[in-house]
Amino acid sequence: MDRRDARRGGHVRIILALGNIGEKYRDTRHNVAWWLADRLARAWECPAFVPDGETSWTSCGSFNHRVELHKPLTYMNRSGLAVTSLIDSRDFDPAVDMLVVVDDIALPPGRFRLRPEGSPGGHNGLASISGVLGTEMFARLRIGVGRPTDDQIELAEWVLAPPTQGEEEAVLSTFSQATQAIECWLKYGIEVGMNRFNVST
Repeated sequence: MDRRDARRGGHVRIILALGNIGEKYRDTRHNVAWWLADRLARAWECPAFVPDGETSWTSCGSFNHRVELHKPLTYMNRSGLAVTSLIDSRDFDPAVDMLVVVDDIALPPGRFRLRPEGSPGGHNGLASISGVLGTEMFARLRIGVGRPTDDQIELAEWVLAPPTQGEEEAVLSTFSQATQAIECWLKYGIEVGMNRFNVST
């Protein structure tokens, strides 16, 4: 099935990787979810991402479902607009069929966590999605980027800056296991994924 013919083409699982568009944001902490989305697309031998509406997306392997990887083109603070667009054009239940991949300052680089729900925790992308859905009941995979040790550094400045080489290496070192965790979510659901992968990370 052509990706552009996939709209309303049957039930789908959505992996929504939050980030900001543009070269100036590409290598920043706020875009680590896009790094993982690119890793997933390579691992699953997906076609190239194609801008279409509010996201750039590709359709990937089955895992017992049709799976789509999406990167919102709305900028982080308006990520909910991408979700609205997907709900209008796809057959899926965000509470069951959507996994949001997101950076998290509460976790150090080299750690990730699956969660079935939760508050935005100050993350504007998650807050935007929760606002659109009217609920915090959607799964997310949180990729640790750590907090600044210098109190003079604003959090917004921190996440919009590139990580150090050591931090980047720590983030990238988790991607193989994070890929396995996402594949587990696709096959067996969030609870099984949490039980298998949150203990060891």
